[in-house]
Amino acid sequence: MIIEPGESGVKKNPLQHSGLVGDTESATCGTAASGKRHNPRVNVHLWPLLALLGSLVSLCIGSSFAKTLFDEVGVGGVSALRIGLAAVMLVAVLRPWRHRWRRADLPLLLAYGLILGLMNFLFYESVSRIPIGLAIAIEFTGPLAVALWSSRHARDGVWVALAATGMGLLLPQTGLETDAPLDPAGVAFAGAAAVCWAAYIVVGQKVAQRHGRYATPMGMMAAAMLVVPLGTWQAGTTWLEPQWWAAGLVVALLSSAVPYALEMYALHHLPRHTFSILLSLEPVIGALAGWVILAESLSVLQFVAMACIMVASMGAAWGLQADHKN
Repeated sequence: MIIEPGESGVKKNPLQHSGLVGDTESATCGTAASGKRHNPRVNVHLWPLLALLGSLVSLCIGSSFAKTLFDEVGVGGVSALRIGLAAVMLVAVLRPWRHRWRRADLPLLLAYGLILGLMNFLFYESVSRIPIGLAIAIEFTGPLAVALWSSRHARDGVWVALAATGMGLLLPQTGLETDAPLDPAGVAFAGAAAVCWAAYIVVGQKVAQRHGRYATPMGMMAAAMLVVPLGTWQAGTTWLEPQWWAAGLVVALLSSAVPYALEMYALHHLPRHTFSILLSLEPVIGALAGWVILAESLSVLQFVAMACIMVASMGAAWGLQADHKN
């Protein structure tokens, strides 16, 4: 789960994110100069598409790798490593001290960062109990709810029903490598992370509008203020041992820095509906990463449930695009 909103780079609403069509004029000029005739949009969108897919793969690999550290460092310890190191990297790169801050900015920034930190902590708590692909799918119901909240179109009831069907199929089904149902706590943590994602979208958009990209490092520092003490209280001080810093840096890079860079590139070159629909592939990419790295397997009904939520997300994105055109 990436932690970037809007232009500022912290976890976004996959159904409402904005994106710009690539520079087709320059591509056309290049084609004319070379004397070859082909569709410029293919060239314009190929690299952004690959960048977005690469960001999803990086994020899901990072989450899968993080899960391998839970037994040694603890969920809280891995969360502290990821958030703490990501905060350091973002502050170093984006240099938020160049922005003019006011005391009145503090409450909103703190709320933004605390929601961000709690969302990531809850997600890790979830994936420690249930497969990563399912945790991501459940978490997607958060932005889906935000996107559909103010809708008055009857068609959007179909997406709500489809998402609810997916959630209903997940609850009683066989869990990972066991004949018992999915861990209720894991499902609950994923649901709580979805609520945080919904709240994060609402608050994050306000922060991004006021402070742009500088909201990212400030929000991450606020998140570290919550997650680092919470992780230390839950998992002890094992994560502070230097032997785990390299692994924590890998998690922070794969789960934050690399996806952020790739998604920012894709965001400025892809139409909004294309960006949103492709982002809805994250659950299945997460399931594949969990299968390859962690040997996680899903039942047929769990795949069906995940597909229901993904289709609901894609459908809502399509509906928003149709409304925008009208």
